[in-house]
Amino acid sequence: MADVDDELWDEFHRVVNMTSRELREWMMTRSAAEDSEVEPDHAGTPTGREVLRILGKRRTDLVDDDVRVMRNVVQRVHDQRRDDLEPTAGQDGWRHRLMSIGHDPLKPAG
Repeated sequence: MADVDDELWDEFHRVVNMTSRELREWMMTRSAAEDSEVEPDHAGTPTGREVLRILGKRRTDLVDDDVRVMRNVVQRVHDQRRDDLEPTAGQDGWRHRLMSIGHDPLKPAG
């Protein structure tokens, strides 16, 4: 069990504003190819898969690697967004990169 402070836990769940179902569907859609289908466990980016696993865990079940991923995701979202995280339109590539780690910039943060 890792020690996750309240601030990181709350901020991670604020910036990751997609549900696990939304993220899973997004990852499957992005990974789909015309001539093949991706196995669900291999869809999306490595960080996106980590975020999905974290969303399925209780706080008491988190390990040190989960905490590292949470910090990374919070930092990446803040680096690319304003602190208020108000819904913002942008170029598709930018939105899709953020969605791949669980943050939809067109959706209000949680």
